[in-house]
Amino acid sequence: MERISTNMICERAGLTPPALYHYFANKYDVAAALGERLMERQNAVLSRWLEQHRGGGINAYAESVGELLRQTAEITEAEPGGVWIERALHSTPRLEHVRVESHRIVTDLMTDAFIPLLPKRSRADIWRRVRMTVEFGYVALELLHSDSGLSRDAILTDTARVLKLATLDLDA
Repeated sequence: MERISTNMICERAGLTPPALYHYFANKYDVAAALGERLMERQNAVLSRWLEQHRGGGINAYAESVGELLRQTAEITEAEPGGVWIERALHSTPRLEHVRVESHRIVTDLMTDAFIPLLPKRSRADIWRRVRMTVEFGYVALELLHSDSGLSRDAILTDTARVLKLATLDLDA
């Protein structure tokens, strides 16, 4: 983010600085808007996934979590600048609120889907545990998009395995 300037944004977007400043106060506002758009697209994938597996119980969600990870990664990769937006949301304190708010929305959606399936657990317990799995999933996706030298398939497979076990453990 430090290397980006509003002048650079204007040049690449074909805008004048006054046009940019009409909508955005600074480069962080531009990045936040891009981050919100990316998170909304990722959250739409989650909503479809939750609906698709709704009738299959907690096992259906656990068994298909790898599909959700792959689709979320693909959304990030298909978004222009998506990987860089992901990195900025993680590493820039002024943008952290975008990422955290999205992760809370994801946690709420998953918790709402899981509550009817886990009558012995409190909402607070489900929410806390889902929140931790959400963070783990996103950290794994960031690792996927870094220059880690690790295999894409291995990261997705191993992450799906851990998330599957964590999801099944909710019903233990």
